[in-house]
Amino acid sequence: MDLPNSETTSRHFEAAPAISPRAEIKPPEATAHASLPDAPLVLIKSEETGVQLNLGDLWAYRELLYFLTLRDIKVRYKQTLLGVAWVIIQPLFTMLLFTLVFNRLAQFDTGPALPYPLFAYSGLLLWTFLSNGVINSTGSLISNTNLITKVYFPRMFIPAAAIGAGLVDLAIASLILVALALYYGVALMWGLLLLPLFVGLTLLLALGTGLLVSALTVKYRDLRHVLPFMIQFWLFASPVIYPASIVPERWRWLLAVNPLTGVLEGFRAALAGRGFDWPMIIISAALIVGLLALAFYVFRRTEDTFADVI
Repeated sequence: MDLPNSETTSRHFEAAPAISPRAEIKPPEATAHASLPDAPLVLIKSEETGVQLNLGDLWAYRELLYFLTLRDIKVRYKQTLLGVAWVIIQPLFTMLLFTLVFNRLAQFDTGPALPYPLFAYSGLLLWTFLSNGVINSTGSLISNTNLITKVYFPRMFIPAAAIGAGLVDLAIASLILVALALYYGVALMWGLLLLPLFVGLTLLLALGTGLLVSALTVKYRDLRHVLPFMIQFWLFASPVIYPASIVPERWRWLLAVNPLTGVLEGFRAALAGRGFDWPMIIISAALIVGLLALAFYVFRRTEDTFADVI
């Protein structure tokens, strides 16, 4: 075996880097501490500190809301016979039925600017979006048990995605509203610019109701059986298929405490070009904001127990 000569060995040692006596060698503990973040990644607080709203999480996980909504849209129209047509058939046939029964028999006076078919369909358009959003969000947490128990993310994104997916149905069903408005010769006025405002209030109402009901359904499963009756009662307690003017004056306060009343009246006033009942609209908006704040608080308070109860 050939041994390296002295010349090769000397070149080897000359090429090796020299360690300066002034070089500072940090221990492994100091290097590990230097790489840690300034703030802890997980902060556990006692329940005595109150409900943690964690509003920053909603913004940090905002892209997840988009993907959950897109998933619900795909699932809704997957393997369906009628598909998108059902979105139009449901409010359209309901409007035709109510027009035949209520308009011909009861003779509701909705004014010349808004014939009853257009009056009924405009109310059913918002009502269908609201009721479907609340019903779809009710069992959304239970149907996503595997996702809730394994991954951390803002849990309220699940019912919010179920409601947000209904915006596609609302947009498609609005095409019939546009066709009816053109057929009855609805004039183009500045009030039409406020239509998105009332659609947004309906969205917030559906979100607040959906968050509250979905959080309670996790613990009280029989709420799913009571909800259809409550939704049906809410329909007839709201001026969806009848004008608010037929309600006696002494019972008008019941309509005022219904947050949907001001939204429907404002939506129809914007469509017909009539004057707005701003006190009623402001009361409905305040009730919707209050309901949304209450639902957000209740959801955050019960969110930590979802993985154990569900």
